[in-house]
Amino acid sequence: MAADRGDAALEVLFLPFATGALAWPRAGGVPFLRARDGWPLREAARPGLICEQSFRPEADALARSGWRVRDAETVDAEAGDAEAVDDAASHPLVLLLPPRQRDEARALFARAVASCAPGGVVVACMPNDEGAKSGEADLKALAGLSGSLSKHHCRVFWATVGASTTDAALLAGWRALDAPRPILDGRFVSRPGVFAWDRIDAASALLAAHLPDDLHGRAADLGCGYGYLSVELLRRCPGIVSLDLYEAEARALALAKRNLDAFAARLPLGFHWHDVAAGLPQRYDVIVTNPPFHAQGRAERPDIGRAFIAAAADALHPGGRLWLVANRHLPYEQVLDARFGTVRTVAQAEGFKIIEAVNA
Repeated sequence: MAADRGDAALEVLFLPFATGALAWPRAGGVPFLRARDGWPLREAARPGLICEQSFRPEADALARSGWRVRDAETVDAEAGDAEAVDDAASHPLVLLLPPRQRDEARALFARAVASCAPGGVVVACMPNDEGAKSGEADLKALAGLSGSLSKHHCRVFWATVGASTTDAALLAGWRALDAPRPILDGRFVSRPGVFAWDRIDAASALLAAHLPDDLHGRAADLGCGYGYLSVELLRRCPGIVSLDLYEAEARALALAKRNLDAFAARLPLGFHWHDVAAGLPQRYDVIVTNPPFHAQGRAERPDIGRAFIAAAADALHPGGRLWLVANRHLPYEQVLDARFGTVRTVAQAEGFKIIEAVNA
């Protein structure tokens, strides 16, 4: 969520520079990890700022505002290799907006410290209700703490990096916390921070269990995550002749590519780092989706699910079938009825609803 729409953490991240507690470096690149766009980036000169963002809507917003988005091309071309960045210890300042998932956040703190030059500063900000206290404690344990400030229910904290203050063993251990690893007895590869990263999401499992085996033709999985639903679609439906996977989070898409590798010899697979809400570039006979109803915050965003449904309606051939799972309370029926010829609720269980919608 951009600061122009109330991103307090982004605003407070730059508070130490506004108050004079920290000075912006005169030279050298300044990586901004998990960067988001907004007016705080533009209220003062930010020479050397290099934004890194693996979530496509935020990356696109940064690019539209003219910021340099690091490795956007590499992430797209390599289906989400967000780790292919320059982490050499050469930067005088590193900024970050840590995620809520603690292992992922710790790995990001370690990357920030490792890429900072001796005497350089790592600055992080988190909302109080999304782990600010824990994040501050983690940075202190890793590299010491040089200062902190609070405003708008957020906390910004920073560390000056040096050999005497950095815990080398902790640094090495935390760098490994974000590494992809086998889950579910080796059935899949996943990593912390990805949606339902260490389990099969209950809603996706329910949808998979209800997929009919007569689905056929060209298919797409919208918001594929690490690839579970795509694997189940191909396992259950031999009539699928090609499959495109769409995912806004590059870190998840890279995992999906690995998890679908066993099917690569059977049919064409496409992996797209893409914001589904912006529409789809191709037409399909079958679309499956467990659409997200949160962006990168806690607030419910049913508009995202409605945008997924609209994109599916536009992309399906006449007679094409959408199979959707959603929390039972989410208000999707109006857009489904407006955009599809036939809509039926296949099942309701465990707080979810399974819907099949057929394009007119």
